[in-house]
Amino acid sequence: MLYVNNNDDIIEAEKPSIYSGNRGYLYGDGVFESIRIIAGKPVNLDNHIKRLLEGAKRIKMRPPSYFDVSFFEERIIALLDKSGIREGGRCRLHLDRVAGGTYHPDSNEVSFFIEVYPMENNLYELNVKGLEVDIYMDHKKPKSILSNFKTKNGLVYIIASITAKEKGLDDYLITNYNGGILEGTSSNLFVVSNGVLYTPGLEEGCLAGTMRMQIINLALANNIKVYECNVLPQNLLVADELFYTNAILGVQWIQGYRTKRYNNVVSRRFIELLNQKWRDELNL
Repeated sequence: MLYVNNNDDIIEAEKPSIYSGNRGYLYGDGVFESIRIIAGKPVNLDNHIKRLLEGAKRIKMRPPSYFDVSFFEERIIALLDKSGIREGGRCRLHLDRVAGGTYHPDSNEVSFFIEVYPMENNLYELNVKGLEVDIYMDHKKPKSILSNFKTKNGLVYIIASITAKEKGLDDYLITNYNGGILEGTSSNLFVVSNGVLYTPGLEEGCLAGTMRMQIINLALANNIKVYECNVLPQNLLVADELFYTNAILGVQWIQGYRTKRYNNVVSRRFIELLNQKWRDELNL
């Protein structure tokens, strides 16, 4: 049986667990993180909590000083244990502004919500079949002070994901109003040309992905050049490889963009480097 933690109230996941007046539900007034579980432990938690708290402050929440890595790690591990998740899994950690008020809240204090789910694989696995993608043209993502954070306003990603499936694609690439490619609907994007990595810069408006930063750091540690820059549609047509990164799946290779085909040599290497990193850190 799975459980959730609603502000230190432990509840069976199948039972109602979001209270009336929750501002995350009513107004999208919150931030969240998706965290990978390996061997029953949350990984890369320091960077997740850092981004979570920065995002909360950016939307003028006031998280208490004791909301730190050890506070959330203790609760995530306890929830994993109670839910019987000993190997691979995923965790979603939310911060919502406390109930009260309408568009002007009564308070900027914060509540938290944690949910956990098992996954079949303990470590990261590269997708067998590459993804087919295209560029989403109906909506753009604006550059703003919130662009780099995971807020609860995800409609552009939801609509793009639905539309991609309607078109027989695996995903759409999201762009900004200048035509620069930012990311997929749930992942950051890397472009590989002549052994060099290119990824949209944070200043362009993409999510500041925790896996994005892990891949950048792994690349630099292995003498692979990385450039954070503006990525345009024409760059995709001359690339050798495209791949996605996100905290839960790690690396996913893209097989096709329109008529262009790609290989997965570099993405396969990064899956191996990523798994070795966590084997070493977790003593697996």
